[in-house]
Amino acid sequence: MQNYFTNAVNIARDICKIKLNKGDIVVDATMGNGNDTELLAELVGSSGKVYSFDIQETALQNTKEKLMKSNVSEWVKLIHDGHENMDKYVKDKINLVIFNLGYLPKGEHSVTTKSETTLVALKKALNLICKNGIIILVVYYGHKEGTFEKEELEKYTEKLNQKEYNVINLCFTNQVNNPPMIIAIEKR
Repeated sequence: MQNYFTNAVNIARDICKIKLNKGDIVVDATMGNGNDTELLAELVGSSGKVYSFDIQETALQNTKEKLMKSNVSEWVKLIHDGHENMDKYVKDKINLVIFNLGYLPKGEHSVTTKSETTLVALKKALNLICKNGIIILVVYYGHKEGTFEKEELEKYTEKLNQKEYNVINLCFTNQVNNPPMIIAIEKR
């Protein structure tokens, strides 16, 4: 029997697997080392499209290499820009957006996502998401900016109109060291 609730990243990935179909259009708002970008590309297939954003050149290089090895780079657009500018690149309605907030794993910890730009990106994602589409925010709050970002996201998402969106907040209540949590928003 598989353990489904091992951590927030695995739960987020399982949501992607449940929600996505071949041909879907998706956004990885925080490409990092390319793990989510690669999964999304595999799930939507060559008939789909993945837009993947990051401000760090290291993230783009790591992701490009990963996608080339797994032969999915053809339908992925890597964008060296902040997720708050996603509407400049994405013109289609999208089925899913995923955010892994915080800092680049094995990268510079002083470069983190910021609540101001993440909120702008979230609002733009809400405008781009199609009916039954979902936005997944994996929130790492074990650092100062992350704690503030978590608080701001919770304040914003709890006020979303329940007739338009279903919002869930998943957190591990019995784990130490501020394990990441998930905020998921499904458009009705």
